[in-house]
Amino acid sequence: MSRRIFDYLNGRKILILGFGREGKSSYNFLRKYDKDMPLSIADKMPVEIDDKNVTLFTGENYLDAINEHDVVLKSPGISLRDFKKNDSVEITCQTDLFLKYAPLKKIGVTGTKGKTTTTTLIFKILEAAGMKACLIGNMGVPVFDSFEGESYDIAAIEMSSHQLEYTRNSPDISVITNVYPEHLDHYNGFSGYVNAKLNILRYQTENGFIVYNKDQGLDEYIDLSEIKGEKKAVSAHTDDEFLKELGSSNKHLKGIHNQQDIFFASAVAKHLGIENEAIKKGIADFQGIEHRMESVGVFKGIEFFNDCIATIPHATLCAVEALGNVGTLIVGGMDRGIDYTMLEDGLMKLQLDNIIGLPDTGHTLADKLVSMGSKSNILKAKDMDDAVRLAYEVTESGKSCILSPAASSYNVYKNFELKGRHFKSLVVEIGKGVSDEK
Repeated sequence: MSRRIFDYLNGRKILILGFGREGKSSYNFLRKYDKDMPLSIADKMPVEIDDKNVTLFTGENYLDAINEHDVVLKSPGISLRDFKKNDSVEITCQTDLFLKYAPLKKIGVTGTKGKTTTTTLIFKILEAAGMKACLIGNMGVPVFDSFEGESYDIAAIEMSSHQLEYTRNSPDISVITNVYPEHLDHYNGFSGYVNAKLNILRYQTENGFIVYNKDQGLDEYIDLSEIKGEKKAVSAHTDDEFLKELGSSNKHLKGIHNQQDIFFASAVAKHLGIENEAIKKGIADFQGIEHRMESVGVFKGIEFFNDCIATIPHATLCAVEALGNVGTLIVGGMDRGIDYTMLEDGLMKLQLDNIIGLPDTGHTLADKLVSMGSKSNILKAKDMDDAVRLAYEVTESGKSCILSPAASSYNVYKNFELKGRHFKSLVVEIGKGVSDEK
């Protein structure tokens, strides 16, 4: 695969757009085959690199470099929302090139929420069935750094909207877990976000297989009759006894939303001819996902959960309802213009003991809930340290406290992972100094 990708790019004027984790990976990949080929790197921030064959484009106008090149290897986090590119410029990414050239069966999973869990469940089932499988994609490690093509027969790939935006190849099996408003600041509204997601199935062949959410449906966004491949709709509600058993077999998979992720993975497995025993073993082997309803531990009689991956209202409500014994919710983060009506109404119905709001959206939500007459104890925290201290003060022993932001983390943190890990460290650190008397 690697040689085929290099041969495809060789001889063309190449721009690496963004020099973070994936940009550096793309640079190292190309240099592995040719240490002297001319390359360009563009990034808003300064770039330090000792390579006389690299031309740098940095600063506020770094995107202008795009139209001076034939091929752009774009990093997922860079938005081209308002940029006008020339028709002659090809924009691609590592995921797109992997889909085009990797000599193995590919299972792609996307969705606003549930994609990490579903992709991991599929991988666990493939392993349980004795297949030579790899787990790659939107999981913190660039595709080029995590794949050794000849040693695998099949790949489970988590695919974000950013990776799919300029992808022009579909996996053999495409899974769409759901679509909710997210990343609106990156795209031209919700329609741009949805269109990026749907690239996962737009380029399917007649032999392709598509799994999607029956409870939500895709007909609102795309005419499925125009998409090639066999299609299967999956519901979280089923009369299938085997699927019901799977849905209650793992403590890391509480709630209807996780149950549906199990059903997505099972549908893929059945399509591949995998037997029920391997499916059951794969589900049983799942050990949870960091930052997704992750138990931090029990401190002073309170079980703390890190659900920092919940960056939209729907995910937060699903987590709270799935846990069922939540005394305190810590919520809030960067304001990206998402409608919080669903969250406001949901929290009014749930009437949790305590709701602690973090800047910025958590403070706005707190004010709104008070104006709506919420019976919950509504508190505003100035930062995460303050929020955890308040949680220890107000949460009743025997109940749980969950950090589930319903917002992104970029107003304070570089990513949600750092926010979640900061929360976990504070829970342990502050817990040591909290009196046993509450």
